[in-house]
Amino acid sequence: MAELKLDKTLLRPGMRLAVGLSGGADSVALARRLAAEAGELGLVLSVAHLHHGLRGADADGDQEFCRELAAGLGLAFHTRSVDTAAEADRYGESIEEAARRLRYGWFRELMASHGLDAVATAHTLDDQAETVVGKLLRGAWTEGLSGIYPAVHFPEGQIVRPILAVRRSEVEAYLAGLGQAWREDRSNAELVYTRNRIRHELLPVLDGWNPQLREHLSNMAELARDEESYWQAEMERLGAQLILEGRPVRGGGRAAGLCEGLALDVVRVAALGPAVQRRLLRYAAGRLGVALNFDATETLRRLATEGRAGQKATLPGPLLAERTPRELRLSPNFAAAEAVAEEVTLPVPGEAEGFGFRFRAEAEGQCPAAVIRAWKPGDRVTLRYSSGPRKVKEVLERMKVSGTDRAGWPVVVWQGEVVWMRGVAVEIQGGLRLTVEAHTGA
Repeated sequence: MAELKLDKTLLRPGMRLAVGLSGGADSVALARRLAAEAGELGLVLSVAHLHHGLRGADADGDQEFCRELAAGLGLAFHTRSVDTAAEADRYGESIEEAARRLRYGWFRELMASHGLDAVATAHTLDDQAETVVGKLLRGAWTEGLSGIYPAVHFPEGQIVRPILAVRRSEVEAYLAGLGQAWREDRSNAELVYTRNRIRHELLPVLDGWNPQLREHLSNMAELARDEESYWQAEMERLGAQLILEGRPVRGGGRAAGLCEGLALDVVRVAALGPAVQRRLLRYAAGRLGVALNFDATETLRRLATEGRAGQKATLPGPLLAERTPRELRLSPNFAAAEAVAEEVTLPVPGEAEGFGFRFRAEAEGQCPAAVIRAWKPGDRVTLRYSSGPRKVKEVLERMKVSGTDRAGWPVVVWQGEVVWMRGVAVEIQGGLRLTVEAHTGA
């Protein structure tokens, strides 16, 4: 019988682990394999299934299949039902984005509420290859080519992927050897989704050029992850040496503060190799909440190494770059940010429209109005299921939002707190009830 290789370095004795079980072949194989090894590995195993509220009776069947499989394996079964379509409309997301956010949000809540150490998901080498190709098609930097990480750490626990090095064909051979059935999600064959087109159209063609392509893409993702880990530490070290906060003032010293931006010594930047220059400039812009694309990065490089004093450049983000005799100065371009969209007042209680959404706020009694606006550097948001507030710029970086999209990314601020942010679920305090719907203007 075919075996299924587990990455046991992600597991440890005594680990309280839930398997994310959708009913598909990959997750069923992972559940069966972990259940067979749980005693030897010392795992406290359970099963977690999220009903996304999509596909009607088929999804109901998936939930019941997973419940019966868990029972047959003698494992505790955690389940929840959500309305993914409604959540997608509320936050202006695609169905895939909303489903992923809800799934991982529930996993984090599950870890916190049930004392779990981790949730195992059944991503495979084929998933990794599809992710890397998708990132490549979107023009990702090397951090994007890192693809799916074997483990992701959250305050509540970890997400681990023990079969990330396993091919999907191996998964199906393993299940066939067990005589184990699984559920097929018909939406996985619908070519309206980019990932499905990559899976069913693009990768099979590329396999004809190189049958080992998927393994090569997986290897490239591992190389990219190690590169990113190295460069992150290196940029923190170099940034501390080369990035100066604020502007120089008469009499010495510098005027600090976010509005004053930051600067780099152009002589020291010019002495670095192009790879380090690019990394350093992107790292510096990231400190101001801006993710530079390739063209913007090259504009900054030329300004730093070839520019003349007095030259300026306005970049997406929005970011203002200015060359002086000694420095390349970067600062948030607040004027450009304000030009993206004006602030809209949202009465509480009351309704308002802005940024393509219709907002309705409810609260007990008359309260101070909220403001609908583009985010600003310094904004913080408390995500649902998170342990505390996070910088909005860091959330946008994780969401891979950049350029002009980032400049105009909408938030709702009430009593000094970000209570809504497009694309994420926010923890709202203070008795405010906020409903957001996509608005076409019709």
